[in-house]
Amino acid sequence: MKKALIIAIMGSVTLGTSCKKYFDINENPNKATTATPVLILPNALTTTASVLNGFNSYGSQLVGYSANAGGYGGFGTAITYNFSTNDNSARWSGTYDMLEDYQAILAPTDTIPGMKYYNAVARIMKVHGFQLLVDAYNDVPYEEALKGLGKLSPAYTDAKVIYKDLADQLDKAIADINAAPTTPGIRELSATADVMFHADMKRWKQFANTLKLRILIRARGKVTFSNSTFDNAGFLTADATINPGYRRDNNRQNPKWNTWGFSYTGSDGSKSWMPNTFIYSMYNGTRLSDSKRGAAIYYQFPSAAHNRLGYENTSVIASPGGSFWYPSTNRTGTSAGNATGVLKGPEASMPIITAAESYFLQAEAVVRNIITGDAKALFNKGIEASYTYLYQLPDGTLAAGKTPVADATAYVTDNIASPLVNFDLATDEAKKIEAIITQKYIALNFVNGEEAWNEYRRTGYPTLLNTAGATGSQTFASTASESTRPDRLPTRILYPTSEGSYNTTNVPKNISPFTSLIFWAK
Repeated sequence: MKKALIIAIMGSVTLGTSCKKYFDINENPNKATTATPVLILPNALTTTASVLNGFNSYGSQLVGYSANAGGYGGFGTAITYNFSTNDNSARWSGTYDMLEDYQAILAPTDTIPGMKYYNAVARIMKVHGFQLLVDAYNDVPYEEALKGLGKLSPAYTDAKVIYKDLADQLDKAIADINAAPTTPGIRELSATADVMFHADMKRWKQFANTLKLRILIRARGKVTFSNSTFDNAGFLTADATINPGYRRDNNRQNPKWNTWGFSYTGSDGSKSWMPNTFIYSMYNGTRLSDSKRGAAIYYQFPSAAHNRLGYENTSVIASPGGSFWYPSTNRTGTSAGNATGVLKGPEASMPIITAAESYFLQAEAVVRNIITGDAKALFNKGIEASYTYLYQLPDGTLAAGKTPVADATAYVTDNIASPLVNFDLATDEAKKIEAIITQKYIALNFVNGEEAWNEYRRTGYPTLLNTAGATGSQTFASTASESTRPDRLPTRILYPTSEGSYNTTNVPKNISPFTSLIFWAK
C-alpha cells in the first residue's frame, strides 16, 4: 500500500486519464506545501473516475461483458483465472492513492464548521473508495490506513467491521450536510471544485443514500448496522457522473474513451478485447431480444463479432479501431465521438452510479423489505433509465429520434413471456431477485462492470449453465478456466505484491482466487 507522506500541490491542473494525479504525494518532507480542499477536491474526483475505469475493465472481463479478441495472444491469467499477486495490482494502489486525497480534505476540515460540505463530500467519497476495496479484496487496511508516517504497516480490518462503519460514515456525512451553515460565501462548496454534482447538496445526499442502500443490501444478513433508515432526500434518480472538463486533448480525455476508443491524436485504444458472447445473447434474441440497446452500444449490431472468453483461434475476428463498443460508423480517431452507448466520445462524463443501478437497488430493497415502495414500478424505471443513459450523447442530451420510455415499453412487450423482463411473471421472491439482478447486469454492461461482478458473486445471477459443453450464450466462464468451482469462475483477485513485501506481518495469508470469498459472496 502506498504510504501517504505529505499532500502537495504539483503545479497546474491537468486531467490525467491514469491514476497519476496533478495533486500528488510529495516524497520530500522537507519541501512540504499545502493544498486547500477547494484545490484537492477536483483532483480527487477526477482520479476517482480514472480508478473506476480500471475497475470497469477488471469487472467486465470477469463477468462476461468482454472476451479476448483475435490477433492477440498471451492472455494468461486473464483467461485461466489463476491470478498472481501482480494481477490487477493497480486496483489496490490506485484506490489507496485516491483515498489519500479524500483524507487530505477530511483531516483539516474535521474541526472547521465552515467547511462541513467539503468534509461531507470527502467522507462520502472515502466510503465509495473503501467499498471498492472491500468488494475486491475483503479485509483491507482501514482503521490504521491513510496515516502516513504514523503507520507505515497498517493492520487489516475485518471487512464486516468496515462495512458497518461505512454506513455510519454516510450517516455522519448526511447529518453534517443538514447541519452546515447556509450563509453564502467561503463556507459553500465550490461548484467549480465539485466536478460531480456542482455543489448540489441534495444530490450528494441522494448519492450517500444510494451508496448506503448498496452497502445494506450487499451485507444483508452478514452485518448488523447501527441505522437502517435513510435521509428524506431519497435516492438517485439521475446518473451520478464526473466530468472535470474532458475534451480531445493530451491527458484530458474521458478515461474510458482514452482506453477503448481513440487517443487524442487519433490512434486506436485497446483492440485486444471484444464483446463476450454471453452478454451479446441478451440483445440478439438468443436469450432476450433488445435490438435498440444493442444498436446503441455495439458497432455493426446485430452482426458484430463476439467471442467466448478463453477461446483463442485464428477464426476469432480482430477488434476494429475504436473497438466494438463504439457504435458509430465515423471511425476517424481525430473526429470520432458524439455517439450513444458506453463509448460516447472524449468529452463524455464518467458514470459513478447510474440511475438504472439506483432503481434496481431500490427494487431489490422493496422485495427484501428494507424499504417500502412498488418493486415492479422501480424495476421498470431501472430499465427505462438504462435506455436513457445509453441514448445520451456526450453533452447529456438525447440523440435525435431516441425515445427511452417508448423503447423500454417495447422491450417489455418484445420479451413478454420472459420473467426476466415481465416482472408480473416473477411470482416469488427468488424469481423477482433474479429478474432485478439480470436487468441490472444488462444495464451495467461495460458501464460499471465491477458492480455486475460483485452482484453475480453475491446472488449467482444471471443464471449460468455450468454443465460440460455449455455454450458461450449459456455461461461466461472462460474455456481456459482453471477454477475448481462449479461455475468455473474465480472468487476474487489477490493482494498485490507490494503488501507481501512491505506489510508482510499484516497481509492475510493463503488467499486463493478459487476458494477465498468476499464476506458477502456465495
